[in-house]
Amino acid sequence: MTMAPGLRKLVLTTHITTSVGWIGAVVAYLALDITVVTSQDAQTLRAAYLAMGLITRWVIIPLAFASFLTGLVISLGTKWGLFRHYWVLISLVLTVLAILVLLVETQTISYFADIAADPTTSSDDLRALGSTLVHSVGGLLVLLVITVLNVYKPQGMTPYGWRKQHERRRASQQSKQDEQRKVAQP
Repeated sequence: MTMAPGLRKLVLTTHITTSVGWIGAVVAYLALDITVVTSQDAQTLRAAYLAMGLITRWVIIPLAFASFLTGLVISLGTKWGLFRHYWVLISLVLTVLAILVLLVETQTISYFADIAADPTTSSDDLRALGSTLVHSVGGLLVLLVITVLNVYKPQGMTPYGWRKQHERRRASQQSKQDEQRKVAQP
């Protein structure tokens, strides 16, 4: 089923906005993660860990799910389909993996934020907490790969896509032949 043009534009705009927002939120998180790695100041560390927890819970996770859901709607409501083209399928798999890693990593981030929120946590304990920098950088790279795939749309149809395209052509040819028979009949 193909969406009406107005609805398609609305969903596409929402998808682009949430996807770009997700990338932007990860970049903001990455800045805090770099601060955690480079700073020795206890107040800065405490603030960074608390902000990382807030950004993850209230910005990154909602944008990730919104991007995923609007991407599904776009793929199912346009000619691209969900399983017809490899670039759509790869984008879907990478998005799901990114969300799964994010959800697992959220536990670590929440733990760090809870420790930082405790006023009795010492400066040494804050410095010893660690970082999620590898996941931040990896997540950003995955999101950028997904973006490139969605902009360039590399060619390549899945076997399912080839079959559906062949069925559509066959139905179109049959329809044309039926019309020609109707016109030819007196």
